[in-house]
Amino acid sequence: MKRNLFAVSLAVAALSASVQLAHAEWPKDRPIQMIVAFAPGGSTDVMARAMQPFLEKELGADIVIENRPGASGEIAYTALAKAKPDGYTFSYINTPGFLSMQVQRKLGYDPKTIKPVACIVDDPAAIVVPAASEIKTLADYIAAARAKPGAVSYGSSGIGTDDHLAIILLGAESGTTVTHVPFNGAGETRTAILGSQVTGGGLNVSEFAGNDTSGLRMTNTFGKERSPQLPDVPTAIESGLNVEMTSERGIAAPREVPAEIADRFAAAVKATLDNPEFQKQAKQMALPLAYLSGPEWEKEMPNRLARFQEIWNKTPWVQQ
Repeated sequence: MKRNLFAVSLAVAALSASVQLAHAEWPKDRPIQMIVAFAPGGSTDVMARAMQPFLEKELGADIVIENRPGASGEIAYTALAKAKPDGYTFSYINTPGFLSMQVQRKLGYDPKTIKPVACIVDDPAAIVVPAASEIKTLADYIAAARAKPGAVSYGSSGIGTDDHLAIILLGAESGTTVTHVPFNGAGETRTAILGSQVTGGGLNVSEFAGNDTSGLRMTNTFGKERSPQLPDVPTAIESGLNVEMTSERGIAAPREVPAEIADRFAAAVKATLDNPEFQKQAKQMALPLAYLSGPEWEKEMPNRLARFQEIWNKTPWVQQ
């Protein structure tokens, strides 16, 4: 019996050593898959591709970006939740979307099986209209919505995203009703605004200021204060409306990914954000960098989740 116990102990020790060695050698001989929950051309996709070469250098591995748009991010997050926790599958996640969908509907995955690794940016939402529109300001947009309830339309990156929640709050604060038109990402929303398929739509500061703005006008942002990237654009708060909404974008992994792998990936993200060359690119893309470690970011999420539950209960019309 003692001999058998000794053999079992040796086997357990060998297995533990091999697992530790595998972690120490990560990443090795395989590319790392990075899932993006929205269609190409949006801020998350652009940010992911800008960070790709820097992360590859920091980690010493190839990174493959895969766009999996749909269901406001649920398709991508489901894929992440079901992936092996071996350090070779990560995903960009966006809040409020990642959180707000938890209070909207029954999901195809358990959010607890996803582990935040690092927050990268905190990007204010905003209303954007065609440059030729008669709507010049937030007051104009509200006046148009009041004049013909439901006739004014608003495009967003999907149900429960930050731009969608911003218009819910705006409707509650101003007593207006607009028709919500969800798309699969900011790129599609931008195209719809340019083509006057919608009266206006939600784009984040980086999605506007980091691109060609011809043909577009931003009426306001939903930041707490004016954006350094767009100092001439007023906030909704300045207009007397208590509406604040931003988009946090970061990276997550399957919950059971080894801590040392998650920590190393977070360190690679931080090194990328501290790299002067990347910071130059981030400035050109108008990315409001706001790094948080995974544990710090996750610690903030329960309060944000409670807030989104409150917002979601304000106006049932947007859920249709």
